[in-house]
Amino acid sequence: MNDSDQQRHKPLTTLDRPRELIVACPQFRSGVNLSRIVRTASCCGVERMVVSGRAKVDPEIARDGAERVRLEVHRSLGPALKKLRGEGYKLVGLEQTSNAQCLYEFRFPQRAVLVLGHERQGISDELLALLDLVVEIPVYGLPYSHNVATAAAMAMYEYCRQYPRG
Repeated sequence: MNDSDQQRHKPLTTLDRPRELIVACPQFRSGVNLSRIVRTASCCGVERMVVSGRAKVDPEIARDGAERVRLEVHRSLGPALKKLRGEGYKLVGLEQTSNAQCLYEFRFPQRAVLVLGHERQGISDELLALLDLVVEIPVYGLPYSHNVATAAAMAMYEYCRQYPRG
């Protein structure tokens, strides 16, 4: 192969240990968003998601992530998040709030739950009260926020950038 040839689909990057990131999602309006988040989680080496409501994952969208990411379905997220906090996880909300830290400067705790909000309402007041930290992604144009699957991908990528080996 000469220097200008490109190799597609290189072998997976191996982690030194499993990721200590869990993604938590409310029930979404669209199964497409959940499926996209599952796919991204799998690409990032996230093995576990906590979701509420109907968790319908489209395997066409989630691709191999549908088999690699374990979904734990709960009626509501509050009790599940409290349990995770008791297990030593920091609850990190991805939301635009007055006390949110910018993703550009934010240092994720290694043992973290990334709490996502509903597509329209964001993170509920009940769940906001449970969070240890809140991080936001700056928006420079309209609409005022990114799609939840897009925002989740950016946050998971940043976590992986900070902890590249697991």
